[in-house]
Amino acid sequence: MIKIGDDNKLKIDRKTSVGLFLTDGEKDILLPNKYVPKKYEIGDEIIVFVYLDQEERPVATTIEPYIYINEFALLKVSYINQYGAFMNIGLEKDLFVPFAEQARPMKEGNHYLVYMYLDEKTNRLVGSSKLNQFLDNNELTVSEGEEVELVVSHITELGINVIINEKHRGLMYKNEVFEDLRTGDRIIGYIKTIRPDGKIDVTRNKIGFDGILDSASLILEELRNNNGFLGLTDNSHPEDIKTVLNMSKKAFKKAIGTLYKQKKIDIQENGIFLIE
Repeated sequence: MIKIGDDNKLKIDRKTSVGLFLTDGEKDILLPNKYVPKKYEIGDEIIVFVYLDQEERPVATTIEPYIYINEFALLKVSYINQYGAFMNIGLEKDLFVPFAEQARPMKEGNHYLVYMYLDEKTNRLVGSSKLNQFLDNNELTVSEGEEVELVVSHITELGINVIINEKHRGLMYKNEVFEDLRTGDRIIGYIKTIRPDGKIDVTRNKIGFDGILDSASLILEELRNNNGFLGLTDNSHPEDIKTVLNMSKKAFKKAIGTLYKQKKIDIQENGIFLIE
């Protein structure tokens, strides 16, 4: 079955004057001439993105879009008309976001985080910036310590709100983030805590001993790059540790404790030294 709004692996069925017709064995779809690869054979399989053209007909392209169906992405508004906003997704046709699906009125030229879905009534791809309706923390599909994909949603005084695996809401506390993140950024994180009410705390660092090993490896790398010395100790200010290593003081202390026990470093009053 050909999936609209997603990548499809289809077989090249035949060549025509307007392009190649691809098939999934049941339906055919056109890959216009401008997207036809230079080398191909009838019967070859090809991966294409399928969307609806200006006349709402399914069409294939080899261009990778900025967003896929049932996913979130930061997109720019190309123009606005009496029906809603149209957002650039990197293809010839923009993504339509009706006024009713705008969390706040969109403005031409601005960027917004949106979700793309297939409208069952019209069978058209539609966008929405009302994101919460597509997120559910009642039936969780993640567990503590698990590595997850994150999309930065918005930043508040408390922390950085993220979308977890395109399904759930989560939060990274500001005092645990040591990098500049912006809405729409895609990053890897780890489930730190799942609360009884379904709220999820997320961190950029691996949980438990694996996280300590990662921090220890980073410290060893920095030591090697700095002639075996770092001017940081247990008493260093957290901001100094953040500036040099992009990690919290807590993570730093655990990591150097592990390295010291492994006799890989020596800790002195003025800093830590690499033991070769």
